[in-house]
Amino acid sequence: MTALEITAKEFQEKQKSFFEIADTGRQIIIKKGRKQAYSLAPVEEDGFVVTPEIMERIEKSRQQFREGRVTVCKTRDEILRHLESL
Repeated sequence: MTALEITAKEFQEKQKSFFEIADTGRQIIIKKGRKQAYSLAPVEEDGFVVTPEIMERIEKSRQQFREGRVTVCKTRDEILRHLESL
């Protein structure tokens, strides 16, 4: 699911709607001018917040997986060998 990008003015005019969208798990990026942007996302009970930087890293990892650029470890020993090789 891609992020929804809106302007600060749109956010001011329809805050309730955008909060409801964020509650569904969709990330909302609020742009203020050309250089500044903010992320609207609910804070979970555990306090973990998914920032745009984290989302970018997750998407990069997903792309690497789709391209087959992953290491598969099926046993504990394979995992340990792989970790030791890093």
